[in-house]
Amino acid sequence: MDKDRVAGAANDAAGKVESAFGQATGNATRDASGRAREASGTVQNIYGQAKDAARDLSDNAGDYAKDALDAGGKIYRQGNKAVASAVKDQPLGALLIAGAVGFTLAMIMNRPAPRPRSLRDYYR
Repeated sequence: MDKDRVAGAANDAAGKVESAFGQATGNATRDASGRAREASGTVQNIYGQAKDAARDLSDNAGDYAKDALDAGGKIYRQGNKAVASAVKDQPLGALLIAGAVGFTLAMIMNRPAPRPRSLRDYYR
């Protein structure tokens, strides 16, 4: 629990007592002062609650990230096993696919630059 929540609750309670005392004695100034102190305590309490919520969220964010990383690692290992099993079951098919992918990448990377068709293309 945040210290602002405790202080806010204390100010809220003190403001209620002060306001009740002001009403009982007919002192409007003390009644208004008590209500202001009560409102201030309520705001301070809400501020403390927000700080607690933010702290809890930041504490849990690390746990969520660790869980996501663990799940991603598990999925990666499962995919790696599936690919290894497929290559083991059909080595020729895997070799042909790897060769096709390599050939396609080589063609894309070594493609010549397009040549201009006329002199006007140089001046654009």
